[in-house]
Amino acid sequence: MVLGIDGGGTSCRAAIASAGGVIVGRAKVGPANIRTDLNAAADNIMAAVNAAFADAGEDVDRVPEIPAVLGLAGANVGTYSSRLKALLPFRRLSIVSDAVIALEGAVGAGDGAIGILGTGSAYLARRADEIREIGGWGFLVGDQGSGSRLGRDLFEETLLAYDEVTPRTQLTEALLASFHGDPRELVEFTKGAAPSDFGRYAPLVLDYEARGDATGLRIVRRAVEAVEASLCALEAINDGPCCLLGGVAALIEPRLAAERRTKLSRARQDALGGAVAMAARLLGDRGSANV
Repeated sequence: MVLGIDGGGTSCRAAIASAGGVIVGRAKVGPANIRTDLNAAADNIMAAVNAAFADAGEDVDRVPEIPAVLGLAGANVGTYSSRLKALLPFRRLSIVSDAVIALEGAVGAGDGAIGILGTGSAYLARRADEIREIGGWGFLVGDQGSGSRLGRDLFEETLLAYDEVTPRTQLTEALLASFHGDPRELVEFTKGAAPSDFGRYAPLVLDYEARGDATGLRIVRRAVEAVEASLCALEAINDGPCCLLGGVAALIEPRLAAERRTKLSRARQDALGGAVAMAARLLGDRGSANV
């Protein structure tokens, strides 16, 4: 048996599968972004693992012996991965970024590239077994084109409109009204808001953009420009298929230039399937431990 985990800013999914990659148990719990809250992420990872084992009818006492691949938001920076390993029971464990398992799921083990547009954003290309990452630096300094940045930009634009730096529009008025017309209440919300909290406002931005709202058009145009620039950068290092993934991708893709859309391919499977496939390879390499 093998175990795959897909953990991000919105949810943590787990799948237990046979050595051949056939999934026999699944589970989904709360977020597992190890940069945002390492201990909470560890708790949610184990909650998802235990629930997936229960779904498969497997004994949870076997958890430590099962080879596991964890694809987690935030695993590509700092010491978060090594700190997380100390909190988990697995004897054979590989922790990679959630972008790596998404790439595996989308294009398989060969050459190819992906752009991920969800709560955050990241881009990845693999050529001749070498991986190049673009973005994935987190909400404060990255995540352009993501749901969290669409929502965050709306908050900024609303305050600019309130201060009469830019014109008020129906979109800025709608957001301000949801905070009882009080900008101080809006700012107070941002103090403790996680990226996923901002991301919940992305559909509002896209809804008003579709109506022709000037603020919505401006926010979405910035997002589309950021996505197209990153996809262009991928072309320089990738001559395989390129897939656009994530919940926000379905909303942004139709807004890309027609020439850009024709270059995109459909993913083979999702990120969780990619984690399972990588775990199956880890099982085959029995000399590996805590890689």
